[in-house]
Formats: sequence, structure tokens, C-alpha cells
Amino acid sequence: MPVSLAYEASLWNAGAQVVAGIDEVGRGALAGPVSVGVCAVGPCDAWPDGLADSKELTAPRRAAMADALATFGGTGFGLARAVGHASPAEIDEHGIVAALRIAGLRALAEIASAGVVVDAVLLDGKHDWLTAPPVTLFDDPATASAALTHAPPPVTMVIKGDGLCASIAAGSVIAKVERDALMAAAHADHPEYGWESNKGYGAAAHLDAIRTLGPTVLHRRSWRLPE
Repeated sequence: MPVSLAYEASLWNAGAQVVAGIDEVGRGALAGPVSVGVCAVGPCDAWPDGLADSKELTAPRRAAMADALATFGGTGFGLARAVGHASPAEIDEHGIVAALRIAGLRALAEIASAGVVVDAVLLDGKHDWLTAPPVTLFDDPATASAALTHAPPPVTMVIKGDGLCASIAAGSVIAKVERDALMAAAHADHPEYGWESNKGYGAAAHLDAIRTLGPTVLHRRSWRLPE
């Protein structure tokens, strides 16, 4: 089923002027950052031909689609696009859900720095990791990180949204392309782990390298890594 702008249009019709489609990449990896792509769109009715969930595209087609998203219509698809990252150290310190939130809020902050005000969010999946949980009596507001507590615009969850919503699909593509490039660059410093091909996920050769050489600074050390 091809992507469309039906979910975005429902929010535009409800009064939102700018809708941001958001998707994450790298949540299940053992090494490298978790990355969140955002594509902010105002009312429109077209998108690059062939746009789809990044998982449905080959690496060359993803790279070509990332270029198409940047040049579509002369200014690019949507009003602004950005990718935010949270490092392995941040994943270890805060946990993966909070790290996703950090990465997502960084991407939204980049969108805001471009002068684009997002009114509503379409988030892939069924769990809203972008909105921080309510503060409890056990939280210290004096030391809480603003990146963990800042409230995003209202979030609408869309299950399998990366294959349904053009804006979420765009976010998935730019996040995947940028994170893959980061892992390919890291491969040059740590070629034994095969990150150029496995991108930090738990491929057999990657697991064997961890057992033999131990984890690097780019591994998520709080996770249950092979010994």
C-alpha cells in the first residue's frame, strides 16, 4: 500500500498548520546512536515518487530518496527536515526510551531553528516515547534534564505509520541514511565489528567480535552484550 497524506490532512483540517512525521532508527542495535528523523509538512498534495518506509527500500534507493526529499519541488519535500541522535553513553545513562526522546527533541529543535513551528506530530508505532512521562515526587526538578522533560507538540500515534504517512516515511528515510553513514564512518576505526554491513545490529560476526575483543566506546554497555 503506497504512502499518502491522509493522516496529515486530517490534522491540517483540524487546525494544525504544520505536521511533523517522526520515525526512529537504531533502537535495537547493540552499538551506535539511536536516530530520529523528522519531516515537517504544511498543506500539500504531492511527495517524491517512490517514497516508502525505509525498510522497504534498498540502500541505493534510500540514498536516492534522501536526495529526492532534499530537492523535491526545488526546496525539498515539506517545510523542513532534520535528524537527531542520542549517543550510546546517553542510552546507557537514561535508557533507550528516554534516549529516543532526547534524539527526537533534538531533531524538533533543529526544525524550530529553521523557523518552522510544528503544531502536531504523527509518530510511528503504538507507544508515545516522544512525550515525557509525568513528573513524580521522586523526580528532582532542579536537576532534571530539559531534554527529558520538554513537552513536544500533541502526538498522534500511527501503527505502521512509516508505510502509511508520507511525512513519517520521509523521516524514516533520512534517519536511516544518516545513521547508516555514521556507522559506516565508525567502521573505519573499528573494522573488526563489521559495522559497515551490520550497522551495529546483532549479526553473528558482530557478536563474535564482541566476545573476542570486548565492547568499544560505541557499544551500549548497559545492554546484555555477549561475553
